[in-house]
Amino acid sequence: KFTCPATAEGRCSNVPLICPPECPLRKPKKNRRNKGCYIDCNTCEATCKFRRANCEGYGSICYDPRFVGGDGVMFYFHGATGSDFALVTDDDFQINAHFIGTRPQGRTRDFTWIQALSVMFDTHNLVLAAKRVSKWDDKVDSLIVRWDGENIEIPTDGEAEWRITVDGDREVIVERTDDTNSVRVTITGLVEMDVKVTSIGVEENRVHKYQIPSDDVFAHLETQFKFKNLSDSVDGVLGQTYKSGYVSPVKVGVAMPMMGGEGYFKTPSLVSPLCKRCRFNGKTTKSELGAISMVV
Repeated sequence: KFTCPATAEGRCSNVPLICPPECPLRKPKKNRRNKGCYIDCNTCEATCKFRRANCEGYGSICYDPRFVGGDGVMFYFHGATGSDFALVTDDDFQINAHFIGTRPQGRTRDFTWIQALSVMFDTHNLVLAAKRVSKWDDKVDSLIVRWDGENIEIPTDGEAEWRITVDGDREVIVERTDDTNSVRVTITGLVEMDVKVTSIGVEENRVHKYQIPSDDVFAHLETQFKFKNLSDSVDGVLGQTYKSGYVSPVKVGVAMPMMGGEGYFKTPSLVSPLCKRCRFNGKTTKSELGAISMVV
């Protein structure tokens, strides 16, 4: 049972909601197989949902890498191996991504994947990254989480979460949504994101002809974002698709609709707020060097 808090708008204020019998728990122990109870105090509903990224849903980034924008249009953005790009940049925060990849002989561009994300707001940054591993084992945790340059451990028992309150009232919560390699991140008032570490499988490598080396499975992130209070000036590879009146430049209907703009959104590092169209005026902190050395 959950009672929605009172709000100025009045919608759902003090409305009691009961989780469906199919999903009685908000945090089921086996998230991969069991849905969790999702409370929505905007619509006054309690529904059952898997607590992981939906690669077909709005705000998702999966595969090599394939985006689904805030406008629902799917596109690919390949970036460049070893480079960093602003995915979302707004007045209050910015999310950058670090790209890894490979270029098989005879190809004119890289195959790329997102290996790390950095969420910057105020003077803080939260980094989530996939470890470089030579052999994939889903029972081994390959996710790195850093807060302001320091590694943090996410508990595996109890609430299975790490949380901190910063700047008076903003909460940062990282909670496991599976035993390993899967978390949900909440930064109140800014963003909620489901993040999963995955790898390139043998069959996937064969079908797509990635030609990845035998000593690296190119562990990378699959992510889905839900944003709070975006301004209409939001920008970035993904962020621009949330602007009102945005018209996608990609060719809808082709097998791989491509989004350009690498030159507009390239940043000097994973935790740098600087690019040609970046809007966030965050301060560089001492954690920058630590975050960079972790993923490069």
